[in-house]
Amino acid sequence: MAAPTLAHAPPAAGFRQLVSDARSCFACAEMNHVHVLAAANGPLDARVMFIGEAPGRLGAARTGVPFTSDQSGLRFQRLLAEAGLHREEVFLTNALLCNPLRNGANRPPRRRELAACARWLDTQIRLVDPPLVVTLGTAALEALRIIEHHPFALSRDAGRALRWRGRTLVPLYHPSPRTAGRRPFSQQLEDFGSLREMMGDSPFDRLPL
Repeated sequence: MAAPTLAHAPPAAGFRQLVSDARSCFACAEMNHVHVLAAANGPLDARVMFIGEAPGRLGAARTGVPFTSDQSGLRFQRLLAEAGLHREEVFLTNALLCNPLRNGANRPPRRRELAACARWLDTQIRLVDPPLVVTLGTAALEALRIIEHHPFALSRDAGRALRWRGRTLVPLYHPSPRTAGRRPFSQQLEDFGSLREMMGDSPFDRLPL
């Protein structure tokens, strides 16, 4: 199934078509097919897009809204405030639109699942066309690599303003509590504070596009 054609289509119409097409996708077998993509993801004129891993079983898979309800969502709210941003002004999505499960629990996305969902993410990026894309975790960064190759690695490039596909990309760690062993939450708060400084008082004027 191909992603919707965007040529000459207004963003709102293109987004409605994307949501409809994505909800008919059942390409990945080991998945809770929740298809978390709707108006609640954020405005189509957002200047910042955050890309997470996948809807969590106790979070977006239940609420239908990315980064809500579970511990990752609660932590993300605090991190977003540290960056001086509000949910209603950013677009939130995931590398996978559905919830990957193993024995009823969340599991990391497989690469073939990221590849299968890449067309939906690609279309979201084209529709919103944000100057700044922030990936949260390795899965989101890998999903962008599938869409268009890049050499970046989270362990090396976290917090850096990078160029990807004509826009600024900033890789950051995922807000899940499981990340604490690799990036303590106190350091993640600093990362989002640095993101705020990077954007400055007049966001995107200072970003290397």
